[in-house]
Amino acid sequence: MGCVILGVIALVALAGAIVTALVGALLDTLLGPTAFRPGTAQVVLVMTALLVVLAAVVAQRGIRRFSRPMDNLIEAAGRIEKGDYSAQIPESGPPELTSVARAFNSMSARLKASDEQRRSFLADVAHELRTPLSVIRGQAEAIADGVYPGDPDHVMPILDATRALEVLVEDLRTLVLTEAGSLVLNREHVEPGALVQDVLASFETQGEAFGVSLASAIDATTPMVDVDPARFRSALANVVSNAIRHTPAGGSIRVEVHPAGTQVGIAVQDTGEGISADILPRVFQRFVKGPGSTGSGLGLAITHDIITAHGGTIDIESTVGKGTTVSITLPPATT
Repeated sequence: MGCVILGVIALVALAGAIVTALVGALLDTLLGPTAFRPGTAQVVLVMTALLVVLAAVVAQRGIRRFSRPMDNLIEAAGRIEKGDYSAQIPESGPPELTSVARAFNSMSARLKASDEQRRSFLADVAHELRTPLSVIRGQAEAIADGVYPGDPDHVMPILDATRALEVLVEDLRTLVLTEAGSLVLNREHVEPGALVQDVLASFETQGEAFGVSLASAIDATTPMVDVDPARFRSALANVVSNAIRHTPAGGSIRVEVHPAGTQVGIAVQDTGEGISADILPRVFQRFVKGPGSTGSGLGLAITHDIITAHGGTIDIESTVGKGTTVSITLPPATT
């Protein structure tokens, strides 16, 4: 900034000298050489001095107009470097600096939102890990202290909590891969109806335990899909598992497979308790779950990411007390 000021002063001095010469030459031309008397020279010097002062004032204001936004930008950048993502700067000054300020504020806002999301995610993960770890520690200490015998009935809660941890860790791994764009899909040409039947067969025992009937309706004209069978089964299993947990005894779950225009449609319909209006718009967000839910709140988020990675879509319609319908569309396999 000091170099800029020195440069401006030099330009002002040069301009003053040029003006002095021009004014002197003009008086010589109009009044003749004899007219340039000492009094006249003083007038010229005064005019030149005034012009120099005026130019200096204008230059100083211009420099200040430019330097203030730059100082604000440097200060805010320093705050962000120290982890203060709330730093914002006034969007004022020359158009170029205004554009820079606007871009800086947008970047700062995104960094703040990302940091808040990261902190919330870590807090949610810690909460989900705490429950099974507490079960494992409590049961193990009770068995070690002789409060409980080390029989299958008292070891089983430890095994269940361990399985819950395994599922949570795998879910978190899948989320990290999808967000990083590193989820590897081993695609195959498969019949969607066969995938649906495999998933429903794996839930027969759980459905009977909950008193919920499972059925399927598969249109034979449905084209094949190009998907990763293991990933897609996992995504569909999350939907069916949720439906079973939230459908009271005597209810039913029906999975339909059919052509949907140029796409392949899969619909999972249940007669369960439904999803409240305040939660429904957020069901695909991480760790979102309704009151009393025993899940981690990651299932539908993972399902959404897997379906999207396959180039498909997933939507949910639900009415409290009547049931929920999860609609999935996938592109057909290309030959």
